[in-house]
Amino acid sequence: MEEPFPPKIEALFARMIPPGLPPLRVLRTMARNRQMSHAMAEWMGYELSTALSVDLRAREIVIGRTCALCGCEYQWGLHMAVWAERAHFTRAQMRSIALGCSGDPCWTEPRDRLLMELAEQLHQRSDVDDRLWGDLRAHFDEEQLLDLLALCGWYHAVSFIVRAARVEPEPGLTRFADVAAPWGADR
Repeated sequence: MEEPFPPKIEALFARMIPPGLPPLRVLRTMARNRQMSHAMAEWMGYELSTALSVDLRAREIVIGRTCALCGCEYQWGLHMAVWAERAHFTRAQMRSIALGCSGDPCWTEPRDRLLMELAEQLHQRSDVDDRLWGDLRAHFDEEQLLDLLALCGWYHAVSFIVRAARVEPEPGLTRFADVAAPWGADR
């Protein structure tokens, strides 16, 4: 969807985008179905807000790993560009989220490793094994666990839409290839 946008679409974008920023390609794509976009805006508003019961780092590990496993470079790159620094990801962790696994040595905090594994098991099996569930319960309460499960499912759906609709990456976003080669010092 290109400018000029119809008034109802402008109103939708006003709810989803900070003032002064142009609508991202993913939002312009979703706006082709205005009713769906309105519904998704509500859920997205929750998933990316402080109302979500998990912290930003947990949220971004699950989102990033889910998008990477789905091959959705657009969403992975968008989240890395906007939140990687605030989530305090090292370069090795960004690489691992995109191309590695929960067993990578960069995951020194058990909680982070469990979040990576959660996204991996949900992606591979649409379930988690009893061991992982028990380990997660040591770090997260029931409300948080439900949010993490929904977050993973939500970003599977978003990844499916973005990839199948062939949404082109935004200019300047981090790409998988940007993190494929090891960097000198891990920061």
